[in-house]
Amino acid sequence: MVWELRLPRVLLAALVGGGLAVCGAVLQALTRNPLADPYLLGISSGASTGAVAVLILGLGSGAAAALTAGAFTGSLMAFCCVLALIGVTLGGSIRVVLAGVAVSQLFSALTSLIVIWAGDAQSTRGVTFWLLGSLASASWTGAALCAAATGIGLAICWSASPALDAFAFGREAAASLGVSPARTQLVLFVVTALSTATLVAASGAIGFVGLVVPHAVRFLVGSRHRVLLPACALYGAIFLLWADTAARTLFSPREIPVGVLTALIGVPAFAAIMRGRSSGP
Repeated sequence: MVWELRLPRVLLAALVGGGLAVCGAVLQALTRNPLADPYLLGISSGASTGAVAVLILGLGSGAAAALTAGAFTGSLMAFCCVLALIGVTLGGSIRVVLAGVAVSQLFSALTSLIVIWAGDAQSTRGVTFWLLGSLASASWTGAALCAAATGIGLAICWSASPALDAFAFGREAAASLGVSPARTQLVLFVVTALSTATLVAASGAIGFVGLVVPHAVRFLVGSRHRVLLPACALYGAIFLLWADTAARTLFSPREIPVGVLTALIGVPAFAAIMRGRSSGP
């Protein structure tokens, strides 16, 4: 029980939490948008469509590996749609945000269409549980893939810390400091998209981790990304690990999706952070 069930789930929770927090911090810096999170690029909606196609339409016989592959494929399709809208030269942060919103709505509509057209009561319940985010299907394979995605993503983003610091002053200021804004944004958007796609494929859409944790960590360690990104990985891992433990035990013997609990915690926490910002100097 410990080796096959508990340990993979603990590791997956830590990896997903840390990875989402890092991706959120990077996207907030690139877009200069405090509301940016890892799902900004339509990744979550694309993954949902891919997972629903597997669960309801029976692609891949509904196996766990097929579910992960479907979610990952859907994530990449959504990201490709975003790139098609904004172009490889990218542009302002508003353009990226609007493209992400449009693609998210498109794939959300496709998900709803598949559920309404072909779903039954049992499959719809399974889809709903996955869409809300759950670590119940954790495995060593999923943990290994997430470890690679989080580790590589953190390493690449951490190496770009000086560029991320420069983006705090805007694209023009970053260019004047010797940073190539378009190239840096494209590389980091691709890295965060691939990392998020891998994490979402393994855990479903767990919200607020990538939005709230970076803001909270900035209060503790400041805004320099060379320190901020490793701290986000650590605190994101701790946060999701405790949240998943609470989701399993608070309502025992019934388990709730961890995404529900992170939202219940995340909304008041984000409100408190925003209140602290508004009352600051």
